[in-house]
Amino acid sequence: MTAATAAPAAAAAGQRVPVTRGYRFELVKLLSYWRIRLLIIVVWVVPAVLVSVVSHQGSLPSDTVFGRWMSSTGWAGSLVVLTFAGTYVLPLLTSVVAGDVFAIEDRLRTWRHLLVAIRSARRIFAAKALASLSVIVALVAGLACSSAAGVLTVSSGPLAGLDGQLLAPGDAAGKVALAWLCALAPTLALAGIGLLGSVTLGRSPLGLLLPALAGLAMAGAQILPLPAAVRVALPSYGYIAWRGLFTSPVQLGPLLTAVAVSLAWAAAATGLAYWLFLRRDFTAATDDRMLRRALTAGVVPLAALAAVTIGALALAAPAARGSGISQGKLQRSVAAVFAHLYVMQTRELHRPGVTSARLRAGASCSKDGGLAEPSGPGNGWRCVVTWHVPRVTNAEGQAIYQLDVTADGRYIADGDGPVQVNGYFLVRTPAGVASNPLWQFDGSVDLLATKG
Repeated sequence: MTAATAAPAAAAAGQRVPVTRGYRFELVKLLSYWRIRLLIIVVWVVPAVLVSVVSHQGSLPSDTVFGRWMSSTGWAGSLVVLTFAGTYVLPLLTSVVAGDVFAIEDRLRTWRHLLVAIRSARRIFAAKALASLSVIVALVAGLACSSAAGVLTVSSGPLAGLDGQLLAPGDAAGKVALAWLCALAPTLALAGIGLLGSVTLGRSPLGLLLPALAGLAMAGAQILPLPAAVRVALPSYGYIAWRGLFTSPVQLGPLLTAVAVSLAWAAAATGLAYWLFLRRDFTAATDDRMLRRALTAGVVPLAALAAVTIGALALAAPAARGSGISQGKLQRSVAAVFAHLYVMQTRELHRPGVTSARLRAGASCSKDGGLAEPSGPGNGWRCVVTWHVPRVTNAEGQAIYQLDVTADGRYIADGDGPVQVNGYFLVRTPAGVASNPLWQFDGSVDLLATKG
């Protein structure tokens, strides 16, 4: 018996269709839509092609985290795809799947037939929610696997983390997989918002677009100079917090908080969608009360959840009440990254080996020439890095960097001399010719850390 005939057969026997059978029916129905099939093909093919092409270009996306390392290792390409997907692709995927799973029944006017066949609104909701979840997970897995195919066309070599340390291929692979897994949490939050919009807005195009609009709005909030507590309290921070996996020590606080917040949003939005679905009037062509319920029972609880989360973060981490970016955090991070990349540069230039501990690197950072308070994002940061010159007694080196610090805690350090240390020149690496690793580098600070 096929999934398409299982529901009517069970109804004819006077039995309610089990959730498993309803789930199989809804999954087959979702996979029969051309747009879902097209999405599956795209996410399993396009990222691999893009990573392969971009990695062999002379100009790399250095404005994206790990973009400057795409020609050195395929693991960087997967993280670049994850950065782009978190802003644009994943919100769109949740819109197409979760945002339409209930609304399509309104457009086709098939609720009456479905209710007669399934004989349980609860089972209908469970089947549709689980089917959409399965498709979304498959799409995310496709993006992750396809983007990681760069290791076949580029290299499976080590990856330089956001602290400058080289991660062995096995360690890099594990952290890249974990980063994609963590990004699944905010995707589930957007999927819950999609289910809520699909239930309440029905045939309205706004229901289909709601997850994408919510995702873009929250991604836009991440680039605004908002307090760290507000930033972390939004599910979109889950698409950023995975960067903490590539620092030493690992920035677990923001990452675990982002995952917990995203799962709370997913549970709340899905629960509200379920509550509204059970109270829907399926006998009427339109239910005017649904929009009012969506505002009172949908928007208000999610806003309250955000307010509670913001308050809890502000109390638990005093640094979260501000930007979370301080002079002390930047100085420690810049010094650590410089020391680790100096060791890499020494090896690539075939000089006698040195360890980062022996360099005893330190940094002194100021903002806008010392005229502005040394905290918060901006492109006016200037850091002077000092270190003990190897094998030279009482000799100290000095290098200058201009920093562009973004509101989410990421910074780009641009070398400003001396040219023989952090200027632009080419070095030979196992993967081929690359730019001086000390010329430009990325870093990240822990927004929730109290030690500033």
